[in-house]
Amino acid sequence: MTFIDETVDEYVHEHTKPAPELLERLEKYTLENTSDPDMLTGRVEGRFLKMIVQITGVKRILELGTFTGYSALSMAEGLREDGRLVTLERDPEAKAIAEDYFSQSPHGNKIEIKFGEAMETIKDLDFTPDLVFLDADKDRYPEYYDIIVDMLESGGLILIDNSLWGGEVVDPETESAKAIALMNEKIVADDRVENVLLTVRDGIQLVRKK
Repeated sequence: MTFIDETVDEYVHEHTKPAPELLERLEKYTLENTSDPDMLTGRVEGRFLKMIVQITGVKRILELGTFTGYSALSMAEGLREDGRLVTLERDPEAKAIAEDYFSQSPHGNKIEIKFGEAMETIKDLDFTPDLVFLDADKDRYPEYYDIIVDMLESGGLILIDNSLWGGEVVDPETESAKAIALMNEKIVADDRVENVLLTVRDGIQLVRKK
């Protein structure tokens, strides 16, 4: 999903370092074999996620919404060797694809998939994440945000995908757009955090707990 000029979008893509060959294959497979290929993270956001993980040196990552595993593999690539990434997914077909590609990656051993509704499986975590990547059910973004902020320690990071929802958050009409807009307002008003809303791809909220 993109709402910036297509020529600029292509320029950004071409001037971002390519992803590893395995991720290129995963992208091609996802585009050709899934019903919602727009959910794919892709090169620009994937490289951004990897770099954030590398820069911050986080050790424990929680991802809500695996899809076919592109974002998890991108973050695992930047994750230290003793790091751990737990990703939550409710779609069995997406989970199967992700597991296949995780098994082919030298970084797949850092990743664990937990199957089920994220709102339930998040309660069974056995660790406190340093970084959370939220890309699950958009209509429940405000609920997820509250849960995530409460679980993080000081300095913990949140990255929230689709925070601009194709620009619809400016004048929200659909339920998803309204929920995301509400979450954005909650973040700005939340004294526990600092944030910047980035115009990367479909918008990424970068949030740090104080």
